[in-house]
Amino acid sequence: MASQPQQPQSGGPMSQPGLQQATAIQQQQQQQDFDPVHRFKMLIPQLKESLQNLMKIASINLSHNTSIDNGIKSSDTSVQRFDKSLEEFYALCDQLELCLRLAYECLSQSIDSAKHSPNLVPTATKPDTVQTESMSYAQYLGMIKSQISCAKDIHNALLECSKKIAGKGQP
Repeated sequence: MASQPQQPQSGGPMSQPGLQQATAIQQQQQQQDFDPVHRFKMLIPQLKESLQNLMKIASINLSHNTSIDNGIKSSDTSVQRFDKSLEEFYALCDQLELCLRLAYECLSQSIDSAKHSPNLVPTATKPDTVQTESMSYAQYLGMIKSQISCAKDIHNALLECSKKIAGKGQP
């Protein structure tokens, strides 16, 4: 029996950078799993392969059915199922559509966020760093007051709607 060299125990000086790197890679993979654009890019080759498979099966089935119609072959030969490959293709198309919708929603939220809160308020903790894109405190208060007013309007509209619905539900 040959003895193997022992690995350093976790917590040793050599394992910390490797552990941190593995954690960073894992976090990056998780972020990519949630990134709809990355997911879309990953699904495109699968979609191409599925479409090629679908066309190949359709071609085989068409030639098989043509030979049966011409009396050359009998229908005893088994062929691949077209409906299953078509269903796989549609499932991939649905996943791509969801990725695109999610990416569009993310972009829309980002644009709305930039529009309604475009600049940062300078912090008092770092007075020496002047941010050129920051807004004054008075501008910030005005923006917050308008957001509170909008939220109150939405709240009141929802209350009125619920009262109307509750009023119609009673005899």
